[in-house]
Amino acid sequence: MNRKPDYSNLNDWAAHPWKKDASDSVPKPLRASYTPDSTVDVFFIHPTTLTGTDAVEWNAAIDDATINSKTDRSSILYQASVFNEQCRVFAPRYRQAHLRAFFIDKETAQPYFDTAYEDIKNAFVYYLEHLNGGRPIIIASHSQGTLHAARLLKEFFENKPLQNKLVCAYIIGLPVPEDYFASIPSCKDSSSTGCIVSWRTFKRGYTEPRFIATENFKAVVINPLSWTTDTLLVPAAKNEGAILLNFNKLVPHAVNANIHHNVLWTSKPNVFGKNIFHQKELSYW
Repeated sequence: MNRKPDYSNLNDWAAHPWKKDASDSVPKPLRASYTPDSTVDVFFIHPTTLTGTDAVEWNAAIDDATINSKTDRSSILYQASVFNEQCRVFAPRYRQAHLRAFFIDKETAQPYFDTAYEDIKNAFVYYLEHLNGGRPIIIASHSQGTLHAARLLKEFFENKPLQNKLVCAYIIGLPVPEDYFASIPSCKDSSSTGCIVSWRTFKRGYTEPRFIATENFKAVVINPLSWTTDTLLVPAAKNEGAILLNFNKLVPHAVNANIHHNVLWTSKPNVFGKNIFHQKELSYW
């Protein structure tokens, strides 16, 4: 049986400050200047890791060791760990919808996404009641996580007292229409607070798939190298560095970037072997 998670149980969190997990990892080149703090909390919602073509289930089991390990070794290590120097990181495990739910009609898919969101909501309520302690909050997410994060922001933050605690929401990898929120604005620069940051990344020159090319709304797209919404190309010199597959290697000036229609275009990562790198959609942000 696919049980509901119990968020009083540390095992049902992929990242939690009371246990050692992948979000605690720090790349070797950054360790000398690492000064941990706990002023702000990050509530991180990981992307889809239930992707197997042979999987029959529509929602992941909380106790699926293979899926949990895949989540921890990918999203939690490479994404959630970004925040661990100045924040406590909380990332719930949840009964995520299978990737194929994004490619069927919305009415059929909605119950699977609702199951996933039910867990996210319950985790956030538990976090607020037992763990937050009045700290400011950052919401961070990627891909499917962004679908649930936007819903969470609508339900718990927008025009609610908790909106005053929102430092920023980094909701990446799925489009967020500019008019989705009535009172939570897009960030105007790198020092803005109480706002959202979003983008989707494609290799420069790649023609967007039809589902993007036919979008009838304008998405929030902020260039993370400049924190602006103009279409100017920002050179790789403005990219302080990236952590790619080798977690313990910092790649300086990895990419340049510019906004193109509803997505962010970037160059190939400036690494050895880039000429044989053919991936069209890039997920290293």
